[in-house]
This record gives sequence, structure tokens and C-alpha cells, in this order.
Amino acid sequence: AMVAAACSPSGGDETGTTVAPEPGVSTEAGGSTDTTGASGAERSGTLTVALSTLPNSIYTPNSAERNATNVATQLFEGLTFLNSAGELEPLLATSWEISDDGTEYTFTLREGVLFHDGTSFDAADVVASWTAGAEPVNAYADDYLQALTVEVIDSMTIRITTDGVQALFLVDVAQWAIVPSEYYEEVGVAGLEELPIGTGPFKFVNWARGDRIEFEAFNDYWDPQYPKVEKLVFRPIPESSTRLAAVQTGEIDIAQRFSAEEAATLEGAADVNVLTYPVDRVYYISFNNLSSGIGTPIEDAAVRRALNIAVDRQAIIDSLFAGQAAMATSLVSSGSLGHDASIQAYPYDPELAKSMLADAGYPDGFEIGFACPTGAYTNFEDVCSAVAGYLEAVGLTFSGGQIQFMESGQFWELEAAKELPPLFGDSWSASNPESLARLQGALLEEQSFAAYSTTEIIAALDEIASTIDVAVRSQLYSDLHLATFDDPPFIYLYEPLAFEGVNTRVVGYQPRAAENYFLKGTSVGS
Repeated sequence: AMVAAACSPSGGDETGTTVAPEPGVSTEAGGSTDTTGASGAERSGTLTVALSTLPNSIYTPNSAERNATNVATQLFEGLTFLNSAGELEPLLATSWEISDDGTEYTFTLREGVLFHDGTSFDAADVVASWTAGAEPVNAYADDYLQALTVEVIDSMTIRITTDGVQALFLVDVAQWAIVPSEYYEEVGVAGLEELPIGTGPFKFVNWARGDRIEFEAFNDYWDPQYPKVEKLVFRPIPESSTRLAAVQTGEIDIAQRFSAEEAATLEGAADVNVLTYPVDRVYYISFNNLSSGIGTPIEDAAVRRALNIAVDRQAIIDSLFAGQAAMATSLVSSGSLGHDASIQAYPYDPELAKSMLADAGYPDGFEIGFACPTGAYTNFEDVCSAVAGYLEAVGLTFSGGQIQFMESGQFWELEAAKELPPLFGDSWSASNPESLARLQGALLEEQSFAAYSTTEIIAALDEIASTIDVAVRSQLYSDLHLATFDDPPFIYLYEPLAFEGVNTRVVGYQPRAAENYFLKGTSVGS
């Protein structure tokens, strides 16, 4: 059996906007503070963070995309924690053992943890959290269904049995939202959505829809050195120009998802630092073969290849991202295990695309529906418009005469219900250190946001998920990379760089390649 025990990352700088150590189990204090909470943590001030979308939910299992998840993870914690180096640390579980056959996990739980409502954390809460997370109403219920059973051994010990060997199960339980059992039994998931209660460093205060989400420090947080601020406020600001102005004036402390051009305007701005980092995110146009695409030309693999060849990705990258992105060839992203760097992006060749469409029986192109979200991603409306222009150039026309642009929350609701048109634009990231969750989410039919699947893909993903040997798993990813390039489920677009504006008073802020962050170790100066 394998046993994991607690570890402590090192401390970091205390001046300026720093990239701090991950706030896992224990870390050095960072930043200047002047008040002390009931827990003994020194803290002061309000940290205000901009969101680029309107969150659909701040209950983690139903948080549709990264903005919503980033809000939720300040309230909720899992059994384990994945640090920015991709290493597992204990969190609400302090240690675990795995059975020889790899299907039973026995977790020892952390003593002395309280929920925001003052109740004590124990094994019954893990069972309730599993039940709550697996409710079909949640967008990510499938994340909980890898567990077949969750049993109470004693008040601080649980045993989880999985559906076969799950190579990344310990990473998956990092994303479980642990909630108080009695509260869940009283209010259900609807109540958790309305008044979320977890064990995290911040507790919920108020959500003024469309305006702000307000948290305050949880004074009884189990790690007494956290959090570092008294209040945490999230401001949904879908317009990037408004976010840009807000971070320049100091109204916002942290603002994400700027274009390269927007970020350039912040260079030299008083009291603002610009952070740039590669993003483990793939943008694409999906072929919706699970619902509205059935019976349309996109069921033909030759058509899907032709549409990939019809799009000039590099021109999109150069014109809309100042060259600050890489052409995508797979949902196995370029920084992930098993990415095959020898596979080159589809060339831009509209004449060849027309010839391929003619050979497939569509010499005059065809009409098809196409949708994209607004306000979700940097320049994405322009990306979708550019893609539409390239597709029109090889003969496609769009239902209703144009792209269906829709507010991102509505878009993701329709995506989860599999009610989007045959073509739609979106992006997928995952907080795991591998691409498995992204591949499963986009390519397994039962997943909420999947739009394309085949029996071969399902078998390949099942094999990856159950393969413990990293070298073998890497080769399986590479095989799937090649297979989904030759027979593409998507028009692959790009993998971008992220640009953020951060006030110089912010200390200890550390975004990751998945654009996720944990703010309990972040502080603000005067």
C-alpha cells in the first residue's frame, strides 16, 4: 500500500506583486498586515478580483467554467490539494492508503476542522459531499461517480471504493467540495447554491447578481495563518475595456483575460504590474455529433478535415493575439503528458479544402448552424467571426445567415443540455496536471459539455484512466492525439498566453496555467 503524509512548501517574498508559494498545508507568511483575526492570522484590507464572465454557480460541482470555479474554490476544499508544481499535498485528508488492487482508498481526515456554520468536519460529511456532488443537476456530477462507495470507518476515517483503477483519482478528490452533512440534508443542492457553506478560508456574505460576490475571512479556519485579507470581493466585468480601466484606477486589484494589446497599454502604468504566462487551455470549434450535428455533413471525417484546412489559424493568432499563442493540434495540450510535438497543425489551404468538400459530395458547400459565447474569452467573438469568414470562403453558409452569439451563461446551459448548433466555439482547460479530464469532458457522451464521441475514443480514454504506469499512459495519450488529429472532433484553433493586470499592493498572488488560483495566501498592502 502507498501512504502519503503532510508536506510543507517554502515561503516567498514579501514585497511587490509576488509569485508566492502555494498555500497548501503550511507556508511562510507573506505581505504586511496589521490586524489579527480570531484564528490568530494577521490580516487586513479588501482584495477585489475581476471576473470576465457572470458565474452560473459558486458551488464547485456546478461551476460551469473557470471564473465560477475560481470563486467557489475559495469557499470549498477537497481531501487533497494539487500544488502548482503538480504535486499532491494533504488537505482535509492528512494521509491515505491505497489497496493493492488500486480500487480502495482509505483516508485519515484532518482533526479540528470547522465549517462556516460552526459544525465540525468528520467522515459523515465526506459521504454527504459525495452524494451532493453526484446529483445529476450538477454540471460535473461525473467527477464524483468514479467512486462507487464512500464508507465511514470511524468518525475521522473513510474508505472510498472506485469503479476500477483510476490513475488520477487522488487528483480528482482535490476537486470535491466538502460540505456539512446536516446542512446538505436540510437544504439540498439548491440550498448549497443559495448559501454555500464549506471549510475554506473565506465564507460567503452576499451575491448581488451581475454586480459583486462578497466573502469575508473565516476566523475559525483550520490553518491559523490564513487567510491574509479581511474581505474578498469578486466583480463580474465581462467587457475587457472596463476591466482594463478598473485595474488602472485601482478599483480592481486583479484583472484577468486581457489581450496582448490591452496588456501592452498597462506597461508603465502606475501601481499596476502585468503578469504573462502560458495557459493550459485549448480553443476550438466543436463538431456537435451527439445531437444537432446528426445527419449533417460534419458526420463525414473528410468534411471535418476539410474545415480544419479551411481556417488560417496563424492569421488569427497574429491579428488577434499579436502572435502570442500557438496553433493547437489536439486537446492533449502542448505542456501535457503525451503531447506529440511531431504532429504539425493543419495547413491553411482553402483550395484544397474546397476540393475535399467537393470529393465528399459538397461542391457548393452547405448550410449549418454556428454559435459562440460572448464575454467569455479574450477576443473570442472576433475569433469566431474570423473562423466564419474562412468557412464562408469555402462555401459554407450559416443558419439564420450569421453566427448565433449568446451570453456565456445561456451558452453553457445549452451546451450542457446538448442543444447548441452543429458547430460551436468554446475552450477547455483542466486543473489536473494531465489532459485526461479535458478529454473526458469534451469527448465522453455522458459528460455535460461533450459534443462528440466514438466507441474508439471511449475505449482509449478508459484505458488511459486505468493505466497507472506513467510511461505507458504517456504513449496512450500520444496515440489518442494522433487519432483525434487524423479524425478530428474539432476545428483546432490555438493555445494562448494569459495576460493579467495586478495592483502593486497585491502580495502572494499566484495564477496557474489552468488560469485557476487560491487566494488564502494573498494579501494587500496599504
